[in-house]
Amino acid sequence: MPPDAPATPRPAATVILLRRGGRHTERALEVLLARRNLEARFMPGVWVFPGGAIDDGDFGAEGDDELDADEHAHRVCAVREVAEEVGIEVDAAQLRPWSRWITPEQVSIRFDTRFYLALAPAHSPPEPDGEETVDARWFEPREALDLHSAGENKLVFPTIKHLESLLPYESAEAALAAVTDLPPVPVMPRVVGEGDDLRILLPGEAGFDDAPAA
Repeated sequence: MPPDAPATPRPAATVILLRRGGRHTERALEVLLARRNLEARFMPGVWVFPGGAIDDGDFGAEGDDELDADEHAHRVCAVREVAEEVGIEVDAAQLRPWSRWITPEQVSIRFDTRFYLALAPAHSPPEPDGEETVDARWFEPREALDLHSAGENKLVFPTIKHLESLLPYESAEAALAAVTDLPPVPVMPRVVGEGDDLRILLPGEAGFDDAPAA
């Protein structure tokens, strides 16, 4: 591989776990965020949705005749990561494809991540594993964004954008009902500028088409 060639993205799966809100209103939508270990090499202390990279064994798991092997492996990975990181068992058949994001080519550690929506089982409080995750809580999307803006809970760009994507929905059911049968179109942001002027652009935003892919 040439020295300046972008790193190959690792396939990964992430679950945006939803529940019916109970703290504010019965129709409130809440999402689960887990805080990564402060000693982690990658994104220490950041609040994220549960997820991770696909293992070879995910492809060897018992398949679903209605899914191709690649999609099935992503779902197996998603279920495994939620169980490992926050101790919640999710049914792979209940995962709803929400988006697919590919890390910009300028970044050295890259992932091709499929994000899924899922409704959390009733009475399933999160239990961080104490290794990858050290805390896990339910937040309303606006609440999580406001805490980040106040400097209290650190979020990264993809998490921010996915929280923003849930703001129009008043309930978990409404968000799940918005999922279509079409595979999500892959999104690869582009990075422009440097230092304090660094910005991340999404397709359709001003300047995206003029920004270098790498």
